[in-house]
Amino acid sequence: MEYEAVIGLETHVQLKTKSKMWCGCANDFGAPPNTHVCPVCLGLPGVLPVPNEEALRLTVLTGLLLHGEIPRHAKFDRKNYFYPDASKNYQLTQYDQPSTAHGHVDFEFNGPGSTDGLARVRITRAHLEEDVGKLTHFDRHSGVDFNRAGVPLLEIVSEPDLTSADMAHAYLNTLTEILHQGGISDCDMEKGMVRCDVNISVRPKGTATLGAKIEIKNMNSFSGVRRAAEYEIARQIEVLSQGGKLVQSTRRWDDVAGITEEMRTKEHAHDYRYFPEPDLMPMQPADDWIAAVRTRLIELPLVRKQRLMRDYQLPAGDAEVFRSNVELGRYFESIAKQTKSPKTIANWVINNLQAKLAEENSRIHQGQAAEQLENPQSAIRNPQSEPLTLTDLRFQPAALLDLVALVENKTISNSAAQTVFAEMFATGQAPAAIVQEKGLAQVSDAGALKKFCDDALAANPAAVADYRAGKLAALNSLKGQVMKLSKGKANPALVGEMLERKLKG
Repeated sequence: MEYEAVIGLETHVQLKTKSKMWCGCANDFGAPPNTHVCPVCLGLPGVLPVPNEEALRLTVLTGLLLHGEIPRHAKFDRKNYFYPDASKNYQLTQYDQPSTAHGHVDFEFNGPGSTDGLARVRITRAHLEEDVGKLTHFDRHSGVDFNRAGVPLLEIVSEPDLTSADMAHAYLNTLTEILHQGGISDCDMEKGMVRCDVNISVRPKGTATLGAKIEIKNMNSFSGVRRAAEYEIARQIEVLSQGGKLVQSTRRWDDVAGITEEMRTKEHAHDYRYFPEPDLMPMQPADDWIAAVRTRLIELPLVRKQRLMRDYQLPAGDAEVFRSNVELGRYFESIAKQTKSPKTIANWVINNLQAKLAEENSRIHQGQAAEQLENPQSAIRNPQSEPLTLTDLRFQPAALLDLVALVENKTISNSAAQTVFAEMFATGQAPAAIVQEKGLAQVSDAGALKKFCDDALAANPAAVADYRAGKLAALNSLKGQVMKLSKGKANPALVGEMLERKLKG
């Protein structure tokens, strides 16, 4: 019997707020343990929570970014459970009436479940809750850091629309890209800002009834999600193929061993004894409040990529660069709107400008590291240690248009243009001024080109004989000799034409 996988994901994302969800403690990663805590986030008796309005805005903004609905009535509930990292022994969360509902994520994917290279996963809801503390396990004891407790956490629950580990990986990458570019979260997985629970079941292919749902908890990398899903799908299929039975359970992923292990079985919503939070009023967002949140919407990354390909006839690879690097894409568009050669501009922005910025920032980073070794405080105080951005460029975007024009009208060669760009980047000097100062203009004068060609032909009789014997590649060798004699200034197109005339004549 053939089986198919059914996968749903619960993605937990820390929101980008300055303070925690219910108190004024800083939402700041990396502080010494238990220094960003207070009676509220520690759950001491008699404290009262006060909602973080920015967290509410970001939750609704997420719903809008994911094409969701914004219910006019939402509330918080208490989810009761005991665990050492939950100091209150309950979690404040939205359960049956969340701040956003439904929606979908469209993403690029080639495989089962896609159409013309695109797939869609429906979103059940995105509900707001609070994060818990962080446990650190040592040889004989464990420590708990409550700095993270109370940080606003958004749980984005998908429908079981995913059919493979690769599809889950592609969905997660697109989802976090939307959230990061939308200002919802920094989505830094190394700082624990994104975690994922993976719900997997398998069923006989072609049937509609779902199999037993098995959840893999607290995945902290997308590559881990893919590996865990691949293993778990194969494990479940093997159990069923051998006549075994699967029961609803929760498992953990052992990344070193590459296996899932059972933690507990048959966990249901009623086990948490949900009830409405008595210290928080239900929320009823007003039209003008939602309208203000709507002004923060961005163009979705996939929509931007498709528009760049359509409006500027860019290949997918170029559009993908501008999809992931929003500022670079804006820089490109500010220039491309003024030219009939957007592809040429894209080449310069991606292959030259982006590469040069990366090169300079690598040099700055290496210098900063060396300086910090000598004096741990000096590089921190040095403003020159800050990475370069597009706003730091010494030349205006229009200068890139001028440079492209110099190449297109044959004033300079492509190789000379590289020299001009490097000087522009370093000094901010205008392209035409650099060409004049360094004498980089192409030689197109017929008399001067004739002299270079004659000298090259006279000095290379073997290449001349090869060409006349039918070895047409010899022409390139002769062109190279002309360019050498002219120190790279001869117009290569005119050189080629003149050499052919002379060789055939």
